[in-house]
Amino acid sequence: MARTYNILIVDDEQSVVFLLKEELSELDKYEVATAYDGAEAINVLQSQPFDVVLLDVKMPRLSGIEVLKYIREQHPTTIVIMLTNFADVKTAIETMKLGAYDFVSKPYVREELLATIDRALELRRLTIDNKLMEYELNRQGLAREFVGTSPAIVSLIRTAQKIADSTAIVQIQGPSGTGKELVAHLIHNASPRKNRPFVIVNCASIPDALLESELFGHEKGAFTDAYAMKQGLVEVANGGSLFLDEVGDISPMVQPKLLRFLETGEFRRVGGTNAMKVDVRIVSATNKDLQKEVEAGRFREDLLYRLNVVTIRIPPLKERKEDLPLLIEYFLKKKMKGKALKRLSDEALHVMMQYDWPGNVRELEHVIEGAVILSHDDLITAKDITLTASAEMQKAKPAPLAPEGADIISLEEMEKIHIERALRQNNYNRSKTSELLGITPKTLYLKVKKYRIKTPARN
Repeated sequence: MARTYNILIVDDEQSVVFLLKEELSELDKYEVATAYDGAEAINVLQSQPFDVVLLDVKMPRLSGIEVLKYIREQHPTTIVIMLTNFADVKTAIETMKLGAYDFVSKPYVREELLATIDRALELRRLTIDNKLMEYELNRQGLAREFVGTSPAIVSLIRTAQKIADSTAIVQIQGPSGTGKELVAHLIHNASPRKNRPFVIVNCASIPDALLESELFGHEKGAFTDAYAMKQGLVEVANGGSLFLDEVGDISPMVQPKLLRFLETGEFRRVGGTNAMKVDVRIVSATNKDLQKEVEAGRFREDLLYRLNVVTIRIPPLKERKEDLPLLIEYFLKKKMKGKALKRLSDEALHVMMQYDWPGNVRELEHVIEGAVILSHDDLITAKDITLTASAEMQKAKPAPLAPEGADIISLEEMEKIHIERALRQNNYNRSKTSELLGITPKTLYLKVKKYRIKTPARN
């Protein structure tokens, strides 16, 4: 069984350090490091993050209080438990006001110490969960498991479960809306890292200038508005998995730094000089053909080779239409939220089976949501199904060629009209519009600017 938690013991009494290390190392879940004074502790902390630090209050060169202050500033998700002699209990209580989680008196009782460490690890897990909550709240809610029995989905799930036990870097390929994040979740939850953080980074939604800081963190004063130190998401994900969504949108400026991290596990915070090392399983996803991006000079070839050690392809929904009835039933139950379940008429199901779903499962969810709202009774009819403009184009007969000499608009003008129509249909919600068009929010933003499309002012 792999050791999953890193603990640092800091005490100037060698006998205490020896005994603590022996007792903790007997438990398979702890990887233990040691330091014999405050200065040495800070040097160790600069090289890698720890889950828990057992820290003596009184030490030569640098006191435990000074080390505690350093940890609270530089490693805010690390939990500190103070070690103290009976006479120093008052001082230990004061350290809790400075951010220590708890204190343990020496000589300690083994069972009490282990119970305190377990509570500290649970607090750290909750702290990280809260830190990641803002990322999850902004994400679209897809099914948390794959729905379907088609051979393509069965094979995909088997492959994901098979590679979960390895540490190999995985790249997930597929069109937007197919559920690439679900595959990443599946790999993480089936792996030995399932109880550690699963951190999501949407590389397309973060401006290029900020992506490096989001990934690797930054030091105070590293750039304008860097008023405090910030941990990067690779540090938060230590011991777990880091999912790089839309990795094909990473700028050439950040790509070499990501490559170095993939090769060594080391990184430096922006504005920092100390190299830190973490243990993170990398899973990436893209809807782009990265080989073509390499040929166009927009993506590094060596980074591509590092990212696709193992590749999983998710089929578009149009290639597994036999799963549509199950998916429709799943989303109907989800949208009804315990109310009387609605059902589709045969005609409505036929319309949906004939459609090619360019927005894939995500588009299907939105269509079901709209149909539930528009239908007046427990039966959803074809008229309640609102598909995108591309659907209407699919059903329409081919238009005759324009007569010789007639006005013909350019492809760019056609694209502008199509984007304007999609925006109006989605009440100018750019997130939904980009999903249905099969492009990233960043690409939609650039096209709106390029074509000078007027949108309602936001309150």
